Amino acid sequence: MNRVVSQRMFTWTELMGFVVLAALIFVVLPMTMDVFRLNLFGKYLTYAFVALGLVLCWGAGGILSLGQGVFFGLGGYCMAMFLKLEASSPENTAIQSTPGIPDFMDWNQVTYLPWWWEPFHYLPFALVAVVLVPVALSFVIGVAMFRRRVGGVYFAIITQAIAAILTILIIGQQGYTGGVNGITDLRTMLGWDIRTDDAKVILYFVNAVLLFACLFMAHFVRRSKLGRLLIAIRDREDRVRFSGYDVANFKIFVFCLGCAFAGIGGAMFTLQVGFMSPSFVGIVPSIEMVIFCAVGGRYSIFGAVYGTLLVNWAKTALSESFPELWLFAMGALFIGVVLAFPSGVAGLYNDWIETPIRKALRRSRGPVIAEPAVQQPNPAE
Repeated sequence: MNRVVSQRMFTWTELMGFVVLAALIFVVLPMTMDVFRLNLFGKYLTYAFVALGLVLCWGAGGILSLGQGVFFGLGGYCMAMFLKLEASSPENTAIQSTPGIPDFMDWNQVTYLPWWWEPFHYLPFALVAVVLVPVALSFVIGVAMFRRRVGGVYFAIITQAIAAILTILIIGQQGYTGGVNGITDLRTMLGWDIRTDDAKVILYFVNAVLLFACLFMAHFVRRSKLGRLLIAIRDREDRVRFSGYDVANFKIFVFCLGCAFAGIGGAMFTLQVGFMSPSFVGIVPSIEMVIFCAVGGRYSIFGAVYGTLLVNWAKTALSESFPELWLFAMGALFIGVVLAFPSGVAGLYNDWIETPIRKALRRSRGPVIAEPAVQQPNPAE
């Protein structure tokens, strides 16, 4: 019986977690909000992709990356390049000195389209690049760091430095990247106007479906042998290495997977918001993304989504009511949650709702069903 229970893909609490979250995202939010607010929550959900990747990397694997904005931005820029080229047809740019190239290139006296922009004329290439470009960079970083057993705070600092470097590079190459303004004035995708209310609603649901696909993938990874090995690596890396496993390969894989999630989120952000700029790539947004994960609970894939929605909603509400104080309020929220609830919102749910219900069910059924494998936070982290 224990073996049967342990092989189930979903426990009843996990299944209910998917159902409740789906009801919130697919039913409650669309039915209670106008298009503007729904588009706003759609933007919040794009950050949830990054928080979900951090749950795998940080919560399960013990890999804290402070540069996830890099991969979010790379995915967003790949999509923005395609949309910008479509908006820069010779007819739409006839008033430029060089028609057929993006407007910011013309303003910076660039008279030809760079070769690395050319493939982004094609949507299939852009869609593949949204995932492969972040994965390629994360693979290089992972091999360089994990093969040399660089981890912990050193890895966090290095990823933060990479975020700063990429931001400086994007701003400095204004003629090819749009500089500090980024890539703006994105209008259509294959002739479909993404600025209309109908398009915003459709993109919200597309975003939600993709997020659930990533949630299922993350859940599968955590329930598999790979997920158990990641937790073992997080808690006792040396013992796993001495057991004959190549720890670096596991770390590289989960880091790349988290960065692929971030790239998808960045692309959906560009589609829903209509631009991409370096302000979403640097150190500050990267740290904010870690806050989303920490507030929601870095050990819970559902907590990542709820934490992202909660923090961004609070950020919007506080900035609207207290435009000069909202940053302090956000800092207080983060410090308070981390100090009082180390496992975030998900920890509160586990302590006050799930555990009492499970105990009540156990008392009613008797001591037959074994506890599923639940990862516990490492007090030393």
